[in-house]
Amino acid sequence: MTIAYQIGDRLYLNLTNQCSNDCKFCIRRFQAGVGGYELWFDQEPAVEEIIAELKEEDIEDYQEVVYCGYGEPLVRVDALVASSKFLKENYPEVKIRLNTNGQANLIHQKNVAPKLEGLVDIISISLNTATASSYQELCQSEFGAEAFRAIIEFIKESKQFIPKVIISVVDHSDVDIAAAREIAEELDVEFRVRSFSENERES
Repeated sequence: MTIAYQIGDRLYLNLTNQCSNDCKFCIRRFQAGVGGYELWFDQEPAVEEIIAELKEEDIEDYQEVVYCGYGEPLVRVDALVASSKFLKENYPEVKIRLNTNGQANLIHQKNVAPKLEGLVDIISISLNTATASSYQELCQSEFGAEAFRAIIEFIKESKQFIPKVIISVVDHSDVDIAAAREIAEELDVEFRVRSFSENERES
């Protein structure tokens, strides 16, 4: 079971294989992991197991600790909060980044953004497209057309609690990158275009 894994100078944390999307471009469709790590779980790790792995790492040596893995980290928001509290209490200088699909409030049916205050330094939210219809076509959310609207609202909520908010889109033929960039400008957040190769290495 791979919980913590290193790519470059970053430590990645794999909390779950659950996800509310079934994205057409997702690397999970094509291989079992990244960077030589097997990321599918037979059983999801308990908080105690996550923290035990963190205790084995030289956290100070990493540029960032990134919640990413092979699923949507905020499906397990309580595990994320508990493990990030451990990191902040023991390694206050560490930067924590969260990569998310932005659907946590739909998943939990409540606003989870306040839980991340003081714990997550950077949040990267995968907007992926510029419209609700194109999002559903590409990302196939279990929440249907409601997903895109909820992601926009989650971006706005995240700005209140997290110092740095980034929205990203995938460089795909079906994506209007210019329109997505306009959304980022309207929301006053950073914007990033991800390539397929970047998805594969989960940068």
